[in-house]
Amino acid sequence: MITKETPRRLDPQKVVDSALAIADDEGPAAVTLRRLAQLHGVTPMALYRHFKDKDDLLAALGDRLISSVVLPEPTDEPWDKQLHTALTAFVTALRGHPRLADLTLPRMLVSEDGLQIAERVLQVLTEGGFDVDDAAEVGRQSICSLIYLVTTDPITREVNDPVQREDSLRRKRAALGALSPHKYPLVTAAADTLVCPSSNDRYYELGIDLVVAGICGIKNKE
Repeated sequence: MITKETPRRLDPQKVVDSALAIADDEGPAAVTLRRLAQLHGVTPMALYRHFKDKDDLLAALGDRLISSVVLPEPTDEPWDKQLHTALTAFVTALRGHPRLADLTLPRMLVSEDGLQIAERVLQVLTEGGFDVDDAAEVGRQSICSLIYLVTTDPITREVNDPVQREDSLRRKRAALGALSPHKYPLVTAAADTLVCPSSNDRYYELGIDLVVAGICGIKNKE
């Protein structure tokens, strides 16, 4: 007697997990529904029941990153300190996925988690004295700046293999070091730091500090 094999049950969250792992290693372009179908032992049509197309899957990746943001509870600290803490939480969630960070931007005002982040940032900015429209402009540009900070992380954007990564960094340092110190005395002196920051944590701390300081500077000009 011939029996039909029970179709494999597909968990869309596990598909997103797999897509995230591939995109972290190889970039979003490497993520395809066909590849994921093979990985999960199903036909591509099984994936189309959960994701309309690749763009829909990438949107799910953006939502996944946003959902990992752990916003701190409001406190009695000054508004700029609370803003710094909230933006740090955002960056912390993204910094492990530099190739995917820009997927969060189009989902910020679409997903429920993204709306909560937007509401929190606007709340802190209006408490700091910005009107709602100015808070929206400042908040939007702040988020964009921090996403760019993550996508251009000079360490984690390098190849994953540590030997190849060090070779790549060495070539970049050598290129700057070969410049004329008479013509570019500061560039050659700072070659190591320009190519690769001495501390990845410091890279992000400085980036967030600059964003918050710029916002405070705008407020102080009024």
